[in-house]
Amino acid sequence: MTESAGHTRRDAFRLGGALGVAAAITGLRPFAAQADPVRPADAAVVPDGSATVLWYPAPADEGRIIEQGLPVGNGRLGGLVGGDPGSDFVYVTDITLWTGDVNDEIQDDGQFRYDNVHFGSYGQLARVGVDVPAHALAGVQNYQRRLDLSNGVVAASYTYKGVHYRREVYSSHPDDVLVIRLTQSGGGSYTGSVSLAGTHGETTTGGSDISFAGTLGNGLKYATVVTAKSKGGSVSVQGNKVAFAGCGEVLIVVCGGTNYAATPATAFKDAAVDPLAVARQKAAKAVGVAGDTLLTTHVADYQALYNRMTVDLGRSSAKQRSKDTWGRLWDRAAPHADPDPELEASYLQFGRYLVICGSRDSLPLNLQGLWVSNNNPDWYSDYHTDINVQMNYWLPDRAGLSKCFDAFADYCVSQLSSWTATTQKGFNDSRNRFRNSSGKIAGWAVAFSTNPYGGSGWWWHPSGNAWLCNNLWQHYEFAPDKAYLTKIYPLLKGAVRFWEARLIERDGKLYDDHDWSPEHGPQDGIGNTYSQELVWDLFTHYRTATDVLGQDQDYGRAITAMRDRLYLPVVSPKSGWLEEWMSPDNLGETTHRHLSPLIGFFPGDRIRVDTSPKELVDGVRNLLTARGFRSFGWGCAWRSACWAHLRDGENAYRMLLAVLTPSVNFGNGSAANLFDMYSFGDRTIFQIDANFGAPTAMLEMIVQSKPGLIDLLPALPAAWAPGGSVTGVGVRAGFTVDLEWRNGKVTSLTLHSTGGTTAVIRTPAGQRTVTIPANTSQKVV
Repeated sequence: MTESAGHTRRDAFRLGGALGVAAAITGLRPFAAQADPVRPADAAVVPDGSATVLWYPAPADEGRIIEQGLPVGNGRLGGLVGGDPGSDFVYVTDITLWTGDVNDEIQDDGQFRYDNVHFGSYGQLARVGVDVPAHALAGVQNYQRRLDLSNGVVAASYTYKGVHYRREVYSSHPDDVLVIRLTQSGGGSYTGSVSLAGTHGETTTGGSDISFAGTLGNGLKYATVVTAKSKGGSVSVQGNKVAFAGCGEVLIVVCGGTNYAATPATAFKDAAVDPLAVARQKAAKAVGVAGDTLLTTHVADYQALYNRMTVDLGRSSAKQRSKDTWGRLWDRAAPHADPDPELEASYLQFGRYLVICGSRDSLPLNLQGLWVSNNNPDWYSDYHTDINVQMNYWLPDRAGLSKCFDAFADYCVSQLSSWTATTQKGFNDSRNRFRNSSGKIAGWAVAFSTNPYGGSGWWWHPSGNAWLCNNLWQHYEFAPDKAYLTKIYPLLKGAVRFWEARLIERDGKLYDDHDWSPEHGPQDGIGNTYSQELVWDLFTHYRTATDVLGQDQDYGRAITAMRDRLYLPVVSPKSGWLEEWMSPDNLGETTHRHLSPLIGFFPGDRIRVDTSPKELVDGVRNLLTARGFRSFGWGCAWRSACWAHLRDGENAYRMLLAVLTPSVNFGNGSAANLFDMYSFGDRTIFQIDANFGAPTAMLEMIVQSKPGLIDLLPALPAAWAPGGSVTGVGVRAGFTVDLEWRNGKVTSLTLHSTGGTTAVIRTPAGQRTVTIPANTSQKVV
């Protein structure tokens, strides 16, 4: 293997050049003029009484916007909505609004800079205010605020002087604008104004619309535009506001964006793009469309994704249904409370809603997803590579949203040439505590934090490349497609080359060289379970990729030979736990938030309950038990998924309930708007990963899959056992599953092929092999 490692510098430059070209053809939709979207003749807008909703009896407190604001988004342009009838606000975000640069210099302490200048930070684009002074909250009746998951709309309704008023807010993917629509029935009217404020000291100006534009210190250009029209009354720009008076309906359109481009050769910016001109053009086109038509266009697009999966976990009581969402969370958290299956199903659907809103043909979901309320989010709202960004992308394939995975894959493709160049330049720097002791270097690696400019932050994270590739590969297993595999193949191969150069040999076995089991314990040990498992996973998947694509097969076989020499973890004779550091001793925190040594169990599947030695499975269970039942939201979500794979539905459900616990007094748990809150002592931080990890664990309780195996009801908790159903659940056999159960037993099963033909179906009653033609459906039970 020395010879191939010796050619790595030449290969890296070739790979970097190829990926620079590939980045320009990723799926990222630039902020640019576009053709008119297709306008459906009609859309099946779900009526209020039938929709799945989260609802609240009061507007959001602007001082607690992250915990109470309701999110909207189209994958790029997002908003947090307050809903106050007299003085409303929307905190507008663009997922590409980032400070920072390539940040590829190692500092004297061995770290990359981790600041909001060079590493950079995600931030808020604008605040839009809607003031209707006569409709002050104290003077209205029957107020309700809701997030309509069935239609993808945030709405507020109330009565004022006998007239019913309603406002709807959504971010349209087809029109690429955020829409605020004020309507009424009963002869009422609106008089008020719309304001626009930037967050970087910009000046809002008026003309035919109101707008601002600016340029960040790194050269990224951005802008926001607001325009409006009415039915009846008048609309005019007055100074830096849009004023409306005596209007039966007001349609407000917000558009903003940046000149970010997925092209490393131009430092990820397109100098030819004028964001102000683009925003003005998009806003003007959208405001020229009837409000009903804008809504049906949005709903049809949104439902084309949302309706791909349904979930029914059972019926809640009339008393439970009568309460608002925050009240239901509190009731469910009470000791010995009855299950609230409709609330839990809504939580799963909320996770899917966030995927649709936050991950479509732009940058992927970061630590806070699409939604922040300032320009100083914790950890810069970065892409953390030791669980967080990976957990964000566990859900799409399982939840009927495979297309929403593309943003993550395209991000990795676009960053690869920069990651490769930085690895060649700095990984073996003498100040890097994780450098290769052999002096060899090849392929690419990442730091614990990455930004969208090819940049790295904090320490190097050698095993991060393998974990990113784990996610990329599993997407292929859910949605087998050679074109996709061809796209990600350079990432797989580059990561394999990195490890080929890095692994060291001792007593005939191969070990990782001076690494860290995130984020605790020794930082200079030779080998740890986390790294060994991830490399085993990477090498296994790479060999399959070479065979599927019919390229580099000799190299693939050589890598398989290396895989077979990897040291693999054993159970400690002292603790009975799966060892974390190749030592019988516990060298870290017993109840640490990370489950790094269990990565080969979930999300990996080298260790399996049904095929691995009992001693190894017991070691997994013992370590999971020792980690405990209290953690941050993402830690609880990961624990829940692991318990599900141990076929222990009650502990899996227990960990789900921990995520759903109301966050109060700066504690871990769910905020009123269901965002997951991370306890940080005297404050809490919104971190979105649990909003995807917990729904993933819920689906893993109902359906699990390995390539060629579909496991039905493997960990169904008693709370859901009486009866329920799911449709459109993705599995790693090239199928989606429609499943019904009653009293814990499968009563109906239909498979829809997405490329698969044969699978072993396992239920609590036994197993059977099913073969159906590709791209057809078959009722199995």
